[in-house]
Amino acid sequence: MACRGVLFAITAEEAGRLKDAQGDDAKVLGIVQDEIEAAWDKEHLCETDKAWDAIHRCLTDGTLSFGAVEYPRNLCILGGEQLHQGEDYIVSLVSPDQVKQVSEALKPVRQEWFHARYDAIDPEEYGLNFGDEDFAYTWDWFEGVRDFYQKAASDGRWTIFTVDQ
Repeated sequence: MACRGVLFAITAEEAGRLKDAQGDDAKVLGIVQDEIEAAWDKEHLCETDKAWDAIHRCLTDGTLSFGAVEYPRNLCILGGEQLHQGEDYIVSLVSPDQVKQVSEALKPVRQEWFHARYDAIDPEEYGLNFGDEDFAYTWDWFEGVRDFYQKAASDGRWTIFTVDQ
């Protein structure tokens, strides 16, 4: 699979359907793939390509941990309520209140701080093209993620992060 991540700012109704489907991975994926992804509402989504991995690591403890480290930044990509975390797909849900917290936490993030966090990632654990070119790629995608959270917070929306593995 491609491992390309996407953030979606979804409505309360969509979030309710996803929460109701939790525990039934096929149903969750059906809602995500057949409804939310299929609609591809460009005004309410943010592609992260493969940069989601490094973005999450930079905003947390340098790993892909889902833990409570670095709250609320840990909610940005892989945090939140795990609706599906199988071998083929991840779906993480963040509530509107949490979206606002993430939005506020991302506002002060500057490139120098982010770069120091990137440099602290274990390159062997990361396993991708660690270095200056990858950092520039990651920072570019992160800026879109920050803008996405600002809009999602102002719209009072839930968010989901999805990635196929």
